[in-house]
Amino acid sequence: MDISRQIADLATPGAEAAGLIVDGVAVAPAGKRTRVTITLDLPETEVGSASLDAIAVASRAIGAALDEANVPKSEYTLEVSTPGTDRTLTERRHFMRARTRLVTLDLAEGATASGRLVDVTDDSVVLEIAGERSSFALADIADGRIEVEMKKMKTAKFAEEDAPDGH
Repeated sequence: MDISRQIADLATPGAEAAGLIVDGVAVAPAGKRTRVTITLDLPETEVGSASLDAIAVASRAIGAALDEANVPKSEYTLEVSTPGTDRTLTERRHFMRARTRLVTLDLAEGATASGRLVDVTDDSVVLEIAGERSSFALADIADGRIEVEMKKMKTAKFAEEDAPDGH
């Protein structure tokens, strides 16, 4: 069995116990050690972001499972993260997780489409573009990406009592 698959199998119970899924595993040499990078995400039915607490719980459980199984066999560094907004959207589950977000699609014939991702069906995604809904077959999408919305970031403010040291 491939080491990445073996690590994913060992990581899955710890991820699921924290309400997450294993989205990817990468194993690479890092000097005398091995770097094991595990990407976790919320299940595709969820919208939002994985909490840091859930990532921490999963990370501890995954580290314990890898140590107990002695996988990898050499010393390793474990990195556990989420896909982030820069993940390329290539699979249905990626689009499911991006619902409610502003996205840009690169279509197979070379055109692009940008809008709010409002729905994902078995074989298509639905964007709201200028108040109108447009459907795009998954088979016609080369890839997509989430667009960071600066307006939303500018309107988010700390409540005075939430600011560090009351400032």
